[in-house]
Amino acid sequence: MIKISPSILSADFANLQRDIEHISTADYVHVDVMDGLFVPNISIGIPVVKSIRPITKLPLDVHLMIDRPIRYVDAFCDAGADIVTCHVEADSEENIRKALVKIHNKWKRAGIVVKPKTPASAVLPYINEVEMILVMTVEPGFGGQKFMADMMPKVQAIRGYIDAMNPRCELEVDGGVDSETARLCIASGANVLVAGSAVYKAADISARIAELRG
Repeated sequence: MIKISPSILSADFANLQRDIEHISTADYVHVDVMDGLFVPNISIGIPVVKSIRPITKLPLDVHLMIDRPIRYVDAFCDAGADIVTCHVEADSEENIRKALVKIHNKWKRAGIVVKPKTPASAVLPYINEVEMILVMTVEPGFGGQKFMADMMPKVQAIRGYIDAMNPRCELEVDGGVDSETARLCIASGANVLVAGSAVYKAADISARIAELRG
């Protein structure tokens, strides 16, 4: 089954509860956290995760685009995150592993993320320790970027790793996903799709979510 994780980065922040309610037919709520250091933008943080936790029953899929995520994973778990993903590029391998352990110690799902220039093989040190691997199909930090179709061989390679070593791990794609590019992602092996503007700019959000599932 294909899962859809709409990114609230594309929601109306003045009407965040309303816009989260509009995606009730999705599978996850994707929360992009940016610190202005790891990526050149600042978005939302722990207080917002805590405030939206009571207004949806959907799992909160929290993508940490932050430097040294080990410092904050406990706080995001405590705020209500269900899945916490950390960029492999954001710290040493040792500290990323420790961050994953911290997330699991909070009984939450842990994941890793790879940027476009990071090779597929970078996931291998962590593949048996995660429930999700996220492949970025845009450079992290800004919404509305064009989908990078040349990332599909990477998605395919990671699907092969997952099938061989950790079949229960989910494979997520984030960046420029719309009704057309979603098909490429699914064909390449992704089973979770993050979509921001493609969902929130749709005239019928529920129909768009269904369309993205294929």
